[in-house]
Amino acid sequence: MEFKLVEIFKSLQGEGRNTGRQCVFVRFAGCNLSCVWCDTAAEARFAASLESLVDEISSFSCRNVILTGGEPTIVQGMDRLVAELKKRGFWIAVETNGTRSIDDAPWLAFVDYIACSPKIEYESSVRIAVAGEVRVVASAPPEQTAAFCRRMRARISAGDYYVSPCERAGEIDFAGAKAALALLPDWSLSVQLHKILGFR
Repeated sequence: MEFKLVEIFKSLQGEGRNTGRQCVFVRFAGCNLSCVWCDTAAEARFAASLESLVDEISSFSCRNVILTGGEPTIVQGMDRLVAELKKRGFWIAVETNGTRSIDDAPWLAFVDYIACSPKIEYESSVRIAVAGEVRVVASAPPEQTAAFCRRMRARISAGDYYVSPCERAGEIDFAGAKAALALLPDWSLSVQLHKILGFR
């Protein structure tokens, strides 16, 4: 078994409830969506076996890991990876677009935290029902973003709900996110602090 990967690195979580937490980020290649504003490379740069991937993750000085992408829920062998990381005492978070439910990816039931970012452009593809947090990128006009957020809150049970500014061509649309939040009194703002503060 080999995992196709984009990168592995240690940094601080830059968004959502766990902002500031030191984590090892494992970015898997491949995504089942094609958001035109996506700022994340999903093409594979290298591959690793289960054993070598776990060893690489374990070589860092913290025991928090974020499985991200791309889209990690479409990756084969994640159940074995999660089991091995649990054996080594890792706190495990997953960042997902929500297009796979726990029925589709049963290993999600064994991670410690799920950050779900459902996409306005792919509403009909959202399947997940429970997450630690929901982060919606304000990629549509404020009224449309707010309406989508309300529907997602009704469909996905989570501890926290966030709106994130959309970035296009290097420009971060804070005004659009703020306007959407004005229509969502029970939602919060989540910004990508790693971009604003200039760390990876």
